[in-house]
Amino acid sequence: MRSLGHADRALDLGCGDGRLSAELDATELTATDVSATALDRARRRLPEARMVELEPDAPLPFDDGAFDLVLCAETIEHVRDVQLLLSEVRRVLRPGGVFAVTTPAHLPVGRQPDPLSPHLRFFTSRSLRRLLRELGFEVESLKRRSGTLLVRATR
Repeated sequence: MRSLGHADRALDLGCGDGRLSAELDATELTATDVSATALDRARRRLPEARMVELEPDAPLPFDDGAFDLVLCAETIEHVRDVQLLLSEVRRVLRPGGVFAVTTPAHLPVGRQPDPLSPHLRFFTSRSLRRLLRELGFEVESLKRRSGTLLVRATR
């Protein structure tokens, strides 16, 4: 998180308990989740942040270009309408703004995912890079570390 640098206005999509949000260097932080329970937990850790409960598969309730940084950590794999989410991220991110994504890397061929996993999407480096490019992002870096894909892209 620290490698993302300072942002005047940052958005954490799917903040959970706010653990990663707390690591962001932002003047103004907006933390969001579809879970009211998660936001209650995050509120204790992030008393200065603006908390917003999101509706699943709905447009984001923010103005165009409202954020310098959007973080989507361990969230995109749970989203039904990924195209809508990424289009909305692009809309609320200012031109030149940073989009940071982490998601589990898809398992090697022959290994099956856990049938009880809540993940709806499975990404490889190639599929995630292609998806981001197709939706108008410039992928600056995409690394695989300990089974996780780490992406830094710009609008």
